[in-house]
Amino acid sequence: MWSLRLRMWLLVTALFGMIYALLVVIGTQFLRFGGFSFYFFLSLAMMFIQYMIGPKIVEWSMRVRYVKKEEYPQLYQIVEGLALRAGIPVPRIGIAQIALPNAFAFGRGIRDGRVCVTEGILSLLNEEELKAVLGHELSHLKNRDVLTITILSVIPMIMYRIAWQFLFYGRRDERRGNTALIGLAAFLFYFITNLLVLYASRIREYFADRGSILLGNRPPALASSLYKLVYGSARMDKDSLKEAEGLKAFFVNDPSRALNEIRELAQLDLDKSGTLDADELARLRTKEVRLSFSDRFLEALSTHPNMLKRIKKLSEYKP
Repeated sequence: MWSLRLRMWLLVTALFGMIYALLVVIGTQFLRFGGFSFYFFLSLAMMFIQYMIGPKIVEWSMRVRYVKKEEYPQLYQIVEGLALRAGIPVPRIGIAQIALPNAFAFGRGIRDGRVCVTEGILSLLNEEELKAVLGHELSHLKNRDVLTITILSVIPMIMYRIAWQFLFYGRRDERRGNTALIGLAAFLFYFITNLLVLYASRIREYFADRGSILLGNRPPALASSLYKLVYGSARMDKDSLKEAEGLKAFFVNDPSRALNEIRELAQLDLDKSGTLDADELARLRTKEVRLSFSDRFLEALSTHPNMLKRIKKLSEYKP
């Protein structure tokens, strides 16, 4: 856990260090390129707007319907119990009217938290597995992950604006050819910081998994639920997957990678029961996970960790 925290702090330091270094380099250009200030503040304004209207966009895109306790008493009981253990207000509870099995949490903060499950997940997981998944999502709320990733995401946005501004002026003003070089450097930083933000998102997933265990859920229950979600996503048609493509960062797993992941995970289900039990998870603890170059590349471009690595990490936790 401490290694994850250290990596997160180093990552945040690297992200803000990059933007600080670039701003220092171009600091003397601010007055000469008035347009830069406009794009800098435009990026901040876009982040603020995204933060404020984001929940409504998620609700609309995922067709979320908030439900009452009388409609889903078991779901409410699970969420209320987890929220009490987590020491956070009970979030609003919703059902996303899509077949893709998954769950997600969002909101502007802890007091504005919302946790939702899809119609597909309710028929796929048993109560213990569902509780483990919801523990993961409430941990996201407790850790303020939405706010964290929103703040970090503005850094690549600013880098992109800097690159566009200086490449634009670099082409039009031959006397300031060094601006094109600054623009290229900003574009390189934009690419790197994008990768670092994705890495931050993957770290937050590990934190949320650990958070679910700390809320009293058994590692095999969460591992089994992840396995089932991958299997359920792999069975979905392309239209169902495209329906949630833009919001997959909110999900417990990345549905678009399910077909690749199910091939890796099938080797863990030794008794072919469709679940992962404590014994199967214990066997994974002693094995070394090696990813191919293509798997590592796909993971680097994803908001979620490689599922085999993720379940391997769960095998190392004690209930």
